[in-house]
Amino acid sequence: MEYFIDYVLFVAKVATLVVAFMFVLGALISAGSRGKKSAGGKGALQIVHLNDELEDMRDAIRKSVLDKDEYKQEHKAEKKRLKQEAKERKRAHSAAKASEEEEGNIKKRVYVLDFEGDIEASQVESLREEITAVLSLASPSDEVMLRLESPGGMVHAYGLASSQLQRIRDQGITLTICVDKVAASGGYMMACLANRLVAAPFAILGSIGVLVQLPNFHRLLRKHDVDYETITAGEFKTTLTTFGEITQKGRDKVKEDVEDMHTLFKDWVKEHRPVVEIDSIATGETWVGLQALERQMIDAVMTSDECIVKACEDADVYSVRYEIRQSIGDRLGSAIHSTLDRTVLAWWKRARESGFYS
Repeated sequence: MEYFIDYVLFVAKVATLVVAFMFVLGALISAGSRGKKSAGGKGALQIVHLNDELEDMRDAIRKSVLDKDEYKQEHKAEKKRLKQEAKERKRAHSAAKASEEEEGNIKKRVYVLDFEGDIEASQVESLREEITAVLSLASPSDEVMLRLESPGGMVHAYGLASSQLQRIRDQGITLTICVDKVAASGGYMMACLANRLVAAPFAILGSIGVLVQLPNFHRLLRKHDVDYETITAGEFKTTLTTFGEITQKGRDKVKEDVEDMHTLFKDWVKEHRPVVEIDSIATGETWVGLQALERQMIDAVMTSDECIVKACEDADVYSVRYEIRQSIGDRLGSAIHSTLDRTVLAWWKRARESGFYS
């Protein structure tokens, strides 16, 4: 009996702690939400001068590799060179202010943006702010470099993302897009807007096609005598649905819409990348970078790192990132989601390692 009482007391303590934790968590989330509503602006720009970052890495390597005297000499020479360059830039900038004709003396700027796409292209909210900020200062002699990674997703979402990139082209600024891993479907819709499109040797590109799929439970509902009613006005207000009966007429209409969208997709690619043989690549297939180069889907095989290092040789290169402010609840949800992702990935890796040997 005494053991049972101790057990009940233990359960009561645990329940009290859980309730208290949930109460505190709820209060924090509520406070975070109120703070988000009252805070001015929804995010902030983060700017990193990549030339300085690259130089810091070089200096760290030199310090480790060279002996003390060699390092001192190189460090002194490098400081002198940077100081001279800074003077020349300042002189050119002052001259440009005095005369627009000498504007070409100002060192070129390259703005590096990042886009990691999901099915909803949700990062377009940050992309539009980054592009607005860059276009407020950039001149036609500057360049925007986008590191793009996306397997594609919703047509309307990637249509909006592509329209944001079109703003750069419309202002006469060179747009370079780098693909290190994947730019497929909607991702390639964005990529083909580039003045110069480069990809890593085994990056995946293509998937110029349109897909519609959904499960249908109509027969299951009918089997259990469950009615599902839909009242519409307009012949094709609904076509394929999850619970309604699929008719041949509805199926044909969706097929027609998919074909129309595919035609628009092909026309888009052909307009912005006229060198491709569109009918041979618009099959829904994907190719790696080396194969895509043969099909003129890209301009060069190169990683984004190579592009950035090369740009740093004769331009000021800046990473521009717009961070949207998140409430405590949003951050907590992201942390939980990230933890679950890492846990599932760890289980998957263990399963592979236990079943396969090399």
